[in-house]
Amino acid sequence: MPNTDKKVLSGTHFMLGNHAVVEGALAAGCDFFAGYPITPANEISQYMSQRMPKTGGVFFQGEDELCSIYALSGASLAGAKAMTATASAGFNYMQEGIGYAVASEIPIVMVDVMRCRGENYATQSDVMQFRWGASGDHEHIVLAPSSVQELFDFTVRAFNLAEKYRTPVMVMSETTIALMREKLVIPPEDEIHIERRKKPNVPKEEFLPFKATDNQAPPLPDFGDGYRILHSLNPHDEKGGIAWDPNVFEDLYHRITNKVLANYDDIVSVQEFLLDDADIALVAYGSVARPARQAARLARDKGIKAGVLKLDTIWPVPERHLKTLSEKVRKVLTVEMNIGKYANEVERVCGPNCETGRILKNRGEIHTTTEILSAIEEAAK
Repeated sequence: MPNTDKKVLSGTHFMLGNHAVVEGALAAGCDFFAGYPITPANEISQYMSQRMPKTGGVFFQGEDELCSIYALSGASLAGAKAMTATASAGFNYMQEGIGYAVASEIPIVMVDVMRCRGENYATQSDVMQFRWGASGDHEHIVLAPSSVQELFDFTVRAFNLAEKYRTPVMVMSETTIALMREKLVIPPEDEIHIERRKKPNVPKEEFLPFKATDNQAPPLPDFGDGYRILHSLNPHDEKGGIAWDPNVFEDLYHRITNKVLANYDDIVSVQEFLLDDADIALVAYGSVARPARQAARLARDKGIKAGVLKLDTIWPVPERHLKTLSEKVRKVLTVEMNIGKYANEVERVCGPNCETGRILKNRGEIHTTTEILSAIEEAAK
């Protein structure tokens, strides 16, 4: 057994996906976790309750999801790197707190282990809620891992993005990968890149808490540093003062949204498989990228030039990558486990340049390789 007193368990492990999330969070410097029990995310909070006290952090079980999400904001403003984990039904309750963190520009990390409504079966049905669930104008950063290794890697990256852009960042997990065990390689601590939020470098009397250079987040002092700041959901000016003014409102939300959209190259990530000469491209995210890749290989064996664009970042939409893809291939097929949600985004971007189609499954089961291969063969006719 590894020494779980260490914050970073460097080495090779055979680990549960939910546990890999915990190790990724700790490796990124997480020192506050708040959550409420819900399957199939319980292994995250249970394992975090063991690991966090041993590594000098705080584990807090709230009385509900709303308490937990607001506890994150308070802890983060006090200087902590804070995270919660929940599942689809609990994610519903957290939307109010997410909206507050967006407007107040508070760096927090959330993991949602998607499940079918009321049952622990495979789905990707929360994909639009990740983007549009919170009230008010916002641009979310959402990462979509497809393996135990990526659950670790993407959790580390989620903390780095949250710290850099002062915004909630979400990891879109799934029952399929959360409850599977796979090989996990955790690099040495000194090889893990860590971002830390910017701090003010001006005298307190000159500090404007919500003033930032173009497309960047403003510095964030900790509670107790001596800076007087009102962190409010209400429209606020650079001083943090609350007063309705259409120009203040417009300027605030332009900056909050643009600090995500204008940093596309830093935030958006995809992986390409067999796309150099592809005629048919599959667009997939999360666990279904795995059978999609295998189906593309088998299609190649049958003489069909298929490839896969795997979306590691699903929000913001990887529009540039999708547009480039659509200009190279004859047909793009979106693979997802729901009634067809993210397919709308893919078709919006790709539709003007190529044919589009959908490979959908909404039965609480991940696609099989055979099902995806059959859809490729049909599209190739």
